[in-house]
Amino acid sequence: MKTPSLCKRAFAGLATVLLFSFVPAAPLSGGSRIEPDSEFREIARGIDLFGDIYRELSANYVEPLDVSALMYAAIDGMLAALDPYTVFLDESQSEELGELTSGQYTGIGISMARFSGKIYVTSVLDGYPAGKAGIRTGDRIVQINSRPVRGKTLDEIREMIKGTSGTSLTMKIEREGGRSPGVLSLSREEVRVSTVSYAGIIGRTGYIELGSFTSHSTEDIRQAVEKLLRQASGDRQPMNGLVFDLRGNPGGLLTAAVEISSLFVEKGSTVVTIRGRTPESEKIYKTEQLPLAAGLPLAVLINRESASAAEIVSGAIQDLDRGVVLGERSYGKGLVQSVVRLPYDNTLKLTTAKYYTPSGRLIQKSRSDSASVRDVLRKNHDPKALPVYYTTGKRKVYGGGGIAPDVTVQGVERSEYEQELRSKGLIFLFAAHYRAQHPAAPDKPIGQAALMEAFAGFLRQEKFSFTSAPERRLGELEESIRTEQAGSGIGAPKSIEGLKLELADLKRKKIEGESGRVARLLELEIMRHYNETESRKAELSDDPVFQRALTLLADPKAYSRMLRP
Repeated sequence: MKTPSLCKRAFAGLATVLLFSFVPAAPLSGGSRIEPDSEFREIARGIDLFGDIYRELSANYVEPLDVSALMYAAIDGMLAALDPYTVFLDESQSEELGELTSGQYTGIGISMARFSGKIYVTSVLDGYPAGKAGIRTGDRIVQINSRPVRGKTLDEIREMIKGTSGTSLTMKIEREGGRSPGVLSLSREEVRVSTVSYAGIIGRTGYIELGSFTSHSTEDIRQAVEKLLRQASGDRQPMNGLVFDLRGNPGGLLTAAVEISSLFVEKGSTVVTIRGRTPESEKIYKTEQLPLAAGLPLAVLINRESASAAEIVSGAIQDLDRGVVLGERSYGKGLVQSVVRLPYDNTLKLTTAKYYTPSGRLIQKSRSDSASVRDVLRKNHDPKALPVYYTTGKRKVYGGGGIAPDVTVQGVERSEYEQELRSKGLIFLFAAHYRAQHPAAPDKPIGQAALMEAFAGFLRQEKFSFTSAPERRLGELEESIRTEQAGSGIGAPKSIEGLKLELADLKRKKIEGESGRVARLLELEIMRHYNETESRKAELSDDPVFQRALTLLADPKAYSRMLRP
């Protein structure tokens, strides 16, 4: 099982933007003497008022209340008025926070997803219990320790799998086609998830994809770079550069971002500066070791989901003119969180500082608050200001709203139809169905016409029906008209039926136009079910951002002009 998801109540919608940065927090000591100033009196009044409301609700609300859940809801509501990253974590969430930042957990080495009410294995880590037992991508989990998993959430299933290292569990597995593994006995062990999703040499260019920033990420990157350098030396074909892919990387530990930056930039370089409410809270993080690949041309890839620690690294590489940043503007999270341990094994993840890139940029994007949320922040700056800063080589860069790439390249946008196929797991399920019928990996490329014909039959079998956004809006309009004219004897306008036919025809043509793209997605997913590494390598050949980076690194003059205009 890969890194577990955090509790939805505390982290809904935040999974892709969290920065778990640990900086020393001021101890919360009840014995410290606080001067009775105006702010302290306001705090005391607030605590009294909160206590009165809490007691009144607990004693007199019309329905019986879970007073513990009520307290947690009150805390969540209070923190929601601040920023999305200041959150309260209960005991179970605090444990998961530790697993996320360490990249380690006790389990069997699989990731899972739910499709059509069933639990499927979506990935298997080599060398861990699940892989050793013969479990493979596409298998269905039916029971754990003789308990059915149907109807249970993924979090509940993860809890069933987790346990003490060395203890055993049984798992009933079903596999489409061929012989099902049946009931397997597995022994839990410490699983160490590498944060390097993929690394390899493509042509003469090295490529490393980093998924997150944990306590092991620096060593993961170091080993990946050293392996690529050894491979290039063995092939007697020096690399012309390295592509460092941080797209979709939600961030992680601040220290990991600094250490990873030190693998590429000169010793003693400023990577990031953090500043809290007081001048003495400022801390400058500099690299403390000689770089591993100092002279190797570097291209960093980012997109709208590259956040926090990923922005620290890409911002430092850009500001120090160490490499070229390509892709889309990053997420824009310039806030640092401290972890404060609370009584009863609870945790407060509290925003305590802002971070600044080497040129002095604050890349936190402007906040767009809901009018229903009370504004508790004291405004002392203009959020619309985007000041100009300069890199080491005097190139202009701008603060606010994330890291703007040196070369803007749009990634492949997923169409509405593709998103629907993915959300229902139909591309994944078809690949599992295909592998059940083809024990050996197919020759590449797989015939597109035959593949799409088989997929069309599979969609009919699954009773898949796609409704486009215009069709949904027309349906809402039709329903509104029916409601408005109910009892009047007047039906919906005949023009609605004509529009339905036109939209259906338009949808059919758009789906037909996407057949090449869908066929390629099917081929890549089928390849992944046999070999994830080969699938990822093939996927990069279709990647416009990566291909643009390859072109740039293959042209030393163009690369140099980009950094020294």
